[in-house]
Formats: sequence, C-alpha cells, structure tokens
Amino acid sequence: MVREMKISGLTMDPHTNTPIVVLKDPESETSLPIWIGILEATAIATELEQVQFSRPMTHDLIKNLMGHLGVKVDRVEVCDLRDNTFYAWIYLNVNGKETRIDARPSDALAIALRVNARIYVDEEVIEKSGKLEPAGQAEIKDDEAKKWTEILENLSAEDFGKYKM
Repeated sequence: MVREMKISGLTMDPHTNTPIVVLKDPESETSLPIWIGILEATAIATELEQVQFSRPMTHDLIKNLMGHLGVKVDRVEVCDLRDNTFYAWIYLNVNGKETRIDARPSDALAIALRVNARIYVDEEVIEKSGKLEPAGQAEIKDDEAKKWTEILENLSAEDFGKYKM
C-alpha cells in the first residue's frame, strides 16, 4: 500500500548539518524526513523556488532527454528503508509500457518536481521511519543549521551567477 505525499520543504538536521527533504501527506499530519546531500537539496530547492538557469542542470537534462525520447514519468515512489538508507523507484511509461528504475529518493523527487509527477511513499517506509513530529513542529536550535536552512530557502539564480551553467 502506498500513500501520496508532497514535498513540504527543506530543512537542516541540527545535529549533522545535513539537508532534509520533508514529505507530507496532505490528508493527515504524517510526514517523512529524508536526509539528502547538499547538491541534491540545491536541485530540489531551485525547482521549488522556480529558479531558471541559462543552461540545463543535471535533473533538467534528464527531463529533456526523456521528453526527447518520448518517455513519460508516471510517478515516483519511496519504496524502502533499509539500514538507514531510503530507496526509490521512478516509474516510466515507454511506448505505452510501464517500467521502473532504481533511484535515490533525492533524484527521484527532483525529477518528479520537474515533470509534475506524483510522489508516493510505501506505508512500510513510513512505519519503519518511526513516529515523526508533524512538519513545522520541530525547532531548529543549532545556529549552523539555521544558517543553512536560510541559505537553501533563499536561493536565487543570481546566487549562481559567478558559475557558468
């Protein structure tokens, strides 16, 4: 059984200073934090904030390739949690045939945002992740985590201006 969820935001783990993407069930207070890398957080944040670059970033390139080849992303699913590692599937429609490919959840989510695909989480993943506070209830206390949270929330295309993309 799977549950549809939406990306409710990005935050920082106050203990490890690692970015966290938070998925939330819009029908309940159930949320699922997934720890991701800074580059993946940037890819998600730029799409959430609708930042446009003059050159395609990696996930934009993947979207463009799939579109050129006639491949449609039907949905993504966070399908497992083993040894503190989340796993995901990207479900593709290729010439009317469904197939799925293994992906890191952060990449699957970044692609889902770009193609407006639905995001699902397996109920077992939610159970394995334990009881979580509702999104927005956790207080970030670490100054470094607050700084990174602010950076991610305020990204703009101009922030990347010195880099050719």
